[in-house]
Amino acid sequence: MYVLLVNLSLADLCFTSTTLPRLLYALQTGDQTITQSACLSQVFFLLLAGNVDSYVLAAMAWDRFVAICKPLHYATMVTLPRCMVLLGAVWAGTGLHSLLHTALLARLTFCSNHVLPYFFCDVHPLLHLACSDTSLNYLVAIVEGGTVIIVPAVCIMASYVFIGVTVCQIRAPGGLHKAFSTCGSHLTVVLLFYGTVLAVYLKPPSHAEGQMEDQDLVATVMFAVVAPTLNPYIYSLQNREIKAALAKVFMES
Repeated sequence: MYVLLVNLSLADLCFTSTTLPRLLYALQTGDQTITQSACLSQVFFLLLAGNVDSYVLAAMAWDRFVAICKPLHYATMVTLPRCMVLLGAVWAGTGLHSLLHTALLARLTFCSNHVLPYFFCDVHPLLHLACSDTSLNYLVAIVEGGTVIIVPAVCIMASYVFIGVTVCQIRAPGGLHKAFSTCGSHLTVVLLFYGTVLAVYLKPPSHAEGQMEDQDLVATVMFAVVAPTLNPYIYSLQNREIKAALAKVFMES
């Protein structure tokens, strides 16, 4: 579990390091320009971090499934070598996915209007600015990109269906509370991650003329900044010492 948490933290660190420094620089200096190479680099690392986040959350759902549904087999099923192979495949696969979409963007030519209605570079806003044919980009985004998003989501949902069935069969006193404490942090992070993803990507664009409405800006900030920043704090609440320290701070204030 801790190996998975380390990788989740690395992905979140990559997420915030890709967007926040450039945002803070723009707020401090008023310079809102970005070069094409820097923009494409931002796209690559955003896709990499987002997809690693998604697949690591799916791996953690599998970990929770084994811990609750097959607790006697946990030590033999969730081994360090198996986790390392799984995480290596996740980083390699998502790296190739990010490189594919970045390369497809790099071949496009862009119109004279280079104003992005976002505070970071993303695939879909850049496609709206392109003057050349983007049909291949959209095809790859729908087929390959959709698969990359759907597969971990389905794995997470399937894991929690089995977990839910097992929890409903628990008769031991305190078993339900123990199961919830095992899955509570992970389920909170999953809902926060996929909730912001749905709010950003699965809604009709409201900035067709290059403007971003307030609700779009809030959803984008939640997705790119708030959610990755909150993940370590959510998981830290499982630690008794941190919970005790946090309770002490609130009592003193």
